Amino acid sequence: MKNLIYIFIVFLFISCQKKLELGKKDRVVEVETEYGNLKIRLYDETPVHRDNFVKLTHDKFFDGTLFHRVIDGFMIQGGDPDSKSAKSGERLGEGGPGYQIPAEIKNGLFHKRGVLAAAREGDDVNPEKKSAGSQFYIVQGKVYTVGELDTLQTKLNGKLRSSIFKKVQMEKAEFLSKCQMEGELEKLTEAIDHIKFEVDSMFNLEKIVLSKQQIEAYTTVGGIPHLDGNYTVFGEVIEGMDLIDSIARVEKDDFDRPLKDISMKIKILK
Repeated sequence: MKNLIYIFIVFLFISCQKKLELGKKDRVVEVETEYGNLKIRLYDETPVHRDNFVKLTHDKFFDGTLFHRVIDGFMIQGGDPDSKSAKSGERLGEGGPGYQIPAEIKNGLFHKRGVLAAAREGDDVNPEKKSAGSQFYIVQGKVYTVGELDTLQTKLNGKLRSSIFKKVQMEKAEFLSKCQMEGELEKLTEAIDHIKFEVDSMFNLEKIVLSKQQIEAYTTVGGIPHLDGNYTVFGEVIEGMDLIDSIARVEKDDFDRPLKDISMKIKILK
């Protein structure tokens, strides 16, 4: 009898795995809300995020969760399991399935209007930019002029250079301090020159340059360009974009949580 039960469990497990079909390409899911539905195509270029989202959807992980953070002109965010039982006014955004996902940040996948991306913890505690296991956001964004994009690009590159300089300076801080205290001005000058060279080299490798595709998208449909290269984009809305605008514009509290709960159900279409 025990052997029969074991065989049944193994058969059931195999059947579920076949039905789930992780690794399958051209996945499409549908998000259902009281405001309407939207369909999302998951990118095959980000297979780990695609399969994770499919598995969570298959397990009904998202059903009953809320869009807990919405900002008009920016994005709508959901996927926090704690939101299922959250009281009115409770701050959300810390819940998840108990794991993170390695980043799959691709140059050709950027924050144009309608894309699906993974939320994550900040660089100070998450320098590898690992994605949250379940929390996601859908980009609403805004339309930019070419001039605004140029200004933003200059600003972002300034922050990038400053960040690189601070990092390199911290690595050399002990040596610089020693040279200064011992009056080794020649060594100090050489070290400073080396730091400048290292910073320039690193900056030139990481410098932000918007592609023609990015400029075209951000000046027509819009998006959130300053998030590019920092979060994994792993899908895009293919139907129901108006739903995002409707949700983004609802009344909300000081933590950007809608005053009236907006719950969701997600199902796999293919």
